[in-house]
Amino acid sequence: MAISALSVSTPKIYTHHSINAIAASKRPNSFCSSKPNVNAVTKLSWYSNFALGTKKWVFDVGIGILAASVVAISPLDAEATRIEYYATVADPPCDFNFANSGLGYCEVQPGTGVEAPYGELINVHYTARFADGTVFDSSYKRGRPLTMRIGAGKVLKGLDQGILGGEGVPPMLVGGRRKLYIPPELAYGPEPAGCFSGDCNIPGNATLVYDINFIGIYSGNRK
Repeated sequence: MAISALSVSTPKIYTHHSINAIAASKRPNSFCSSKPNVNAVTKLSWYSNFALGTKKWVFDVGIGILAASVVAISPLDAEATRIEYYATVADPPCDFNFANSGLGYCEVQPGTGVEAPYGELINVHYTARFADGTVFDSSYKRGRPLTMRIGAGKVLKGLDQGILGGEGVPPMLVGGRRKLYIPPELAYGPEPAGCFSGDCNIPGNATLVYDINFIGIYSGNRK
């Protein structure tokens, strides 16, 4: 479920000095009369209440914005997502089988559904690490699976082969979980990747390890 952006019109906020200025402009010239000036007292009382009300309203709006921003940045099903993420981090080591291409694969949990259709969109959860175990990306952190087109050259070669199968690698089935060891030639090669403003998240010639959870076939595929 997408969360719409919060739109709040900025209110005109009266400061302590501006409230005093308003009150002063309405204050009578003299309070020396033995009879109380009812109108002046009423006006001053109104401005005092207005000042207090304004401060409370501004405070309430601020609290509302803060609460809304917390809701907006909180991932859906955060606890379940966090558990799943750390579960992949804590997966026990497994022995990789290697294909001739250099791709390593290890079946963590066999699937029971269908194979991924070639060239179609599928939904997967994943955690991506460097060879030393450092996590650099994860769909679990974003709280939703990744929809990607498989077998069309849109993803890493190692992901295409590791999910679709081929060269001795069996295809993944829906519901399955698999760990993939992807050498540089099946990943990003000698060039750095994930670069922004000169800083690159993935160095050149990096070996990557992906934990893939095959969630299902994307429902929006053309029939």
